[in-house]
Amino acid sequence: MANDQTHDSSQPAIEFRHVSLSFNGERALRNVSFSLKCGEMIALTGASASGKSVLLHLAIGLLKPDEGQIFINGQEIESLDEDQLLAIRGGSMGMVFQEDALFTGMTVYDNTAFRLVEHGVSEEETNRIVTEVLQFVGLEDDMYMMPEELSGGMKRRLEIARALVGWPSIMLYDEPTYALDPVLAGQVLDLIIRARDVYNISSIYVTKELHEIPYLATRRARKDEKGEVVVEDVGVDLELPFRVMLLEDGEIVFMDTRRKFESSALPVVTHLTHPEGDRPKVDFNIPDPWSKRRKPREKIL
Repeated sequence: MANDQTHDSSQPAIEFRHVSLSFNGERALRNVSFSLKCGEMIALTGASASGKSVLLHLAIGLLKPDEGQIFINGQEIESLDEDQLLAIRGGSMGMVFQEDALFTGMTVYDNTAFRLVEHGVSEEETNRIVTEVLQFVGLEDDMYMMPEELSGGMKRRLEIARALVGWPSIMLYDEPTYALDPVLAGQVLDLIIRARDVYNISSIYVTKELHEIPYLATRRARKDEKGEVVVEDVGVDLELPFRVMLLEDGEIVFMDTRRKFESSALPVVTHLTHPEGDRPKVDFNIPDPWSKRRKPREKIL
């Protein structure tokens, strides 16, 4: 239950080869091929019903393709049985769903520990892992609260903690800032950047909020001289391992860097980036809510 550093980093973290899937004769994905490199983030965008969530569910093995092959860390997964898939999900992958998936009858601690308990991790090791990840998301003082006692932002951080438990090497995010106000959304984005960079997590991030793409693409997390993790702007001259994928009607119609996405003259791209002419750029300037310098028990409401 830890970020797998033993697999061959020359292998893609995720690879789709000519993947297609239909539901009741309606095409969801058609001939989708791409690879997610180790340590890379792909921002996946597109209109509603373009196939974004379907792609994530295929990647984590919740759906099987009609055609094509899917590989996780070099292992083909569509022929695996449920126990084998659970082993991959438990050891290599985490996913944050758009909808609320918390267990309402469990505390923050027990929600976070659920996957570890299911996989037979010892009580001592479970306590160590859960405490670490709850500290990472800023919920270490709230571990015995119930979900109904949490604010919307705290619930979302708990969802992320559940997915990050054990530090998987691959993370899938399905619109994790959905229904959050801009400040809470910015805090979640910083948390995702911290997990990505500190633990070298490969990730696919689904969003319809286009202003999130440059934010994720131009910021990185690093440890400062005090050993604290800070998120900083890398500047326009440094390209992080980040690409944008655009789906339309179940097909990849754009796949390239963030800069090329923003400057693209393809009608399918400009329809998204400039739906009513030029839009002002949106940026965040948000204090770090997970800093060790914050006061004890201070909560983000």
